[in-house]
Amino acid sequence: MAEPQNANTPSPSAYGLSPEEKKKRGQRNIAIALALGAFIILVFLVTILRIGGAVAERSF
Repeated sequence: MAEPQNANTPSPSAYGLSPEEKKKRGQRNIAIALALGAFIILVFLVTILRIGGAVAERSF
């Protein structure tokens, strides 16, 4: 069990994030950004492949 905190001892969250928490948050943000970028590229490539040469054959 966690020890009760003394009234004179503020919780770590009272000062914001610890350096370790900031590092983990930054790593998580980078991973999410890379996953989002990969998804966008995948959707773009699938769209281009599905359209293929049909764009040149359209009559306007």
